[in-house]
Amino acid sequence: MDFSSLDPVAMMVLLIGAATPILLAAIGELVVEKAGVLNLGVEGMMIIGAVTGFIAATTTGSPMLGLLAAALGGAAVSMLFAFLTQYLLSSQVATGLALTLFGLGLAALMGTSYNGIKPPRMARLEVEGVSDIPVVGELFFSHDPVIYFSLFLVFAVWYFLNRTRSGLVLRACGENHDAAHSLGYNVQLIRFGAIMFGGACAGLGGAYVSLVRVPQWTEGMTAGVGWIALAIVVFAAWKPWRVILGAYMFGGITILQLSLQALGVSISGAYLSMTPYIVTIVVLVIMSADRKRASLNAPACLGTSFHASH
Repeated sequence: MDFSSLDPVAMMVLLIGAATPILLAAIGELVVEKAGVLNLGVEGMMIIGAVTGFIAATTTGSPMLGLLAAALGGAAVSMLFAFLTQYLLSSQVATGLALTLFGLGLAALMGTSYNGIKPPRMARLEVEGVSDIPVVGELFFSHDPVIYFSLFLVFAVWYFLNRTRSGLVLRACGENHDAAHSLGYNVQLIRFGAIMFGGACAGLGGAYVSLVRVPQWTEGMTAGVGWIALAIVVFAAWKPWRVILGAYMFGGITILQLSLQALGVSISGAYLSMTPYIVTIVVLVIMSADRKRASLNAPACLGTSFHASH
């Protein structure tokens, strides 16, 4: 087995690409959970984003319009979850699971006639004279716009949650919705907005999979990435900067197992494909070992329904 054939720089570039859809979905879900809502429908919103983005991009010839359509598609599906959980007070867990099943089925129906079609290629943002620098240029200055946007989004979410009044109000809805309501804030409306933001981010993540990561449409192509994004929010202890660490760790494990398969490692491909998910479960078990510490980080009203009459 010749490990010298592995290019570390190329693997890092692939790692960043593999981590981006997870990062987008996870940072959106973090905002949702900070508002006190547990949305298990991330996978469903991602697959809807993947198919709507793919259809829009192939129809218009513009990957950027595809991304916009994916964000709108994810947000539209999330509105269904928001209405059911915030106004009809349905179970957040059951509704989220139903949303995932609904999204997977609807996406399969919408994408039936798009199998085998290649989407338009998304251009990379390259800085003349800088992108050609060995190692540094390839690692930092030769990626597509979505990768840079995902990192900016993490900073924007951190700033919003920790440095703005609106972010403080949103966090108050997650920590003590009754207190936030007594101060005159519309908890349901705030949570509705957070859920739509999370849906838009999940939709973008899904579109990145179908337009950039694996440029084609295949039924069920998100392959559990939405569930990993949910787990990463817990791994990150609901802190935006740690979401980057979790997403890139998972992306690295994914690329490593693909590289080992390419090298012909004498382990069943099925076991190697399981590796990223097993590692995620192990990390969550370790993180959950200290229950008191984990409960301190989680929003106090996470998953708790609110009604103004309470």
